[in-house]
Amino acid sequence: MISVTAGARTEVGAVRKINEDSMLARSPAFLVADGMGGHARGDVASRTALRVLGRLLPPGDIPSCGDVLAAVQAANAAVRSLSAVGDSGSAVAGTTLTGVVQVRRHGEAQWLVLNVGDSRVYEWDGESLSQLTLDHSAVQELLDAGLITPAEALVHPERNVITRALGADDDVDVDVWLLPAAGAQTFLVCSDGLTRELDDEEIAAIVAEHAEYAEHPGNRHENANDDEASGPAALADALVEAALDAGGRDNVSVIVVRSLAGEPARQW
Repeated sequence: MISVTAGARTEVGAVRKINEDSMLARSPAFLVADGMGGHARGDVASRTALRVLGRLLPPGDIPSCGDVLAAVQAANAAVRSLSAVGDSGSAVAGTTLTGVVQVRRHGEAQWLVLNVGDSRVYEWDGESLSQLTLDHSAVQELLDAGLITPAEALVHPERNVITRALGADDDVDVDVWLLPAAGAQTFLVCSDGLTRELDDEEIAAIVAEHAEYAEHPGNRHENANDDEASGPAALADALVEAALDAGGRDNVSVIVVRSLAGEPARQW
């Protein structure tokens, strides 16, 4: 049995007119979907995907890995059905999807990490931040091939091009990883509106600051509420605010998930 708390926030940003990001942030599923910019119905696509996933992964139920993958395929079909041919030609709806889902495998509680597109999942181990997902993007392929540097990737003209999305094909290829639910774990699920404004080091510094705040009660104001001051919601707010302060050129969405199993040595 694991105890889970989460905080989430999404903002349209300083440039976009519509928020094409959608979030599902309650047990067993914590997911972010980013509607494909420049495509028809991107906001509807992300909402549709998470509506289907929310129905098939209801609160109170712990699904199997197969249940989760079937739900993603159902969400893909629903997004695919939004595409239509109109007066202006073919209109393709699509969305990224990433996040973590509580699952039970062989009688044990585990976390299933899933990803389609260039939204991301990170894990904080109490000392460092690690990216768990791999971007499905044209820039990532160039990086993997050694054709560009990370610095060049930040300004590459194809940095907005993704190579996988829900709604793009009849069947969606989903990356998945299984992690044991053990001790204290913190996951960060985000759209690329965060990672395009802040690099991993900047994100890690914000997470570390909140982790230290949580572990040292003397840092808190006398009347501060611990949960509000140092919990997942406060961290999600801090990350979104930092992205907005850095320019907020895209929609930005963040879910912070804190999982506690057994008797952890540290809170974060």
